[in-house]
Amino acid sequence: MKKVLFYRRGGLGDTLLTFPIFEVLKRKNCYIVAIGNTDYLKIAKEIGWVDEIYSDLYPEILKKDYDLKIFFSKSEGFPPFPSERIWIVDYYFNLLNLEKNFSLILPIKGFSKSPLKNKVVLHPGSGSLKKIPDFSLFEKIEKYLISQGFKTIYLIGEADSWIKDFTNNYWECLDSLLIAKALKSAKCFIGLDSGISHLVSYLGIKSFLFYGPTDPVVWKPIGKNYKIISLNLDCSPCFPKVCKNKKCLDVKLLFNKFLEIFNN
Repeated sequence: MKKVLFYRRGGLGDTLLTFPIFEVLKRKNCYIVAIGNTDYLKIAKEIGWVDEIYSDLYPEILKKDYDLKIFFSKSEGFPPFPSERIWIVDYYFNLLNLEKNFSLILPIKGFSKSPLKNKVVLHPGSGSLKKIPDFSLFEKIEKYLISQGFKTIYLIGEADSWIKDFTNNYWECLDSLLIAKALKSAKCFIGLDSGISHLVSYLGIKSFLFYGPTDPVVWKPIGKNYKIISLNLDCSPCFPKVCKNKKCLDVKLLFNKFLEIFNN
């Protein structure tokens, strides 16, 4: 059995986009030691795609012998981001010369008493304020959904406490694995380019995702049941150098486009 040391730091979305590497290496009978955010990596451990997880490169880890070391870092190994407009998962697989044969749905089991069960989950948050449109977009969407007989609920994760200022209809959870299990029974999901959106798409839940200044070519999620909603402006993508006007996040235009795609 080959022993692999894998290093890639980043948020939830960044981490999830490395999971196909774990899956393919595990299929090759590798023992995988993963370094990164352990709160996110524990999802991979739960489904058996990694064997050990750590938050840092501790000396006792580096002392061990490895058949393969994979580092995605600005200071060592491969650059963490592609220099061209290519899906980051393809970028990883091209660099590592791995066969692109991986699952599009995470094999996570849900639980029957999920507070999100049979509800449309709204998540207007993201790790960067530059990606977030005015909250009125989600207010409009929620009002429309309720008028159509849907039950709605807002999901509040680790970067979303501000949402409490706008609604009392929410479920708050800071545990990514528990969120994943709760989301499995959701009716559908509406969100932005965020780690939670990457998780939902990977779970196979029907999703509608707003992309404004970020590039869906590079940062699209893993999955087969999501729709990306973008105004496709000539000036997009521009992240992280986002203009003050943020025309790509115009509430009226995005809402109209959402209605068109949602009802199609």
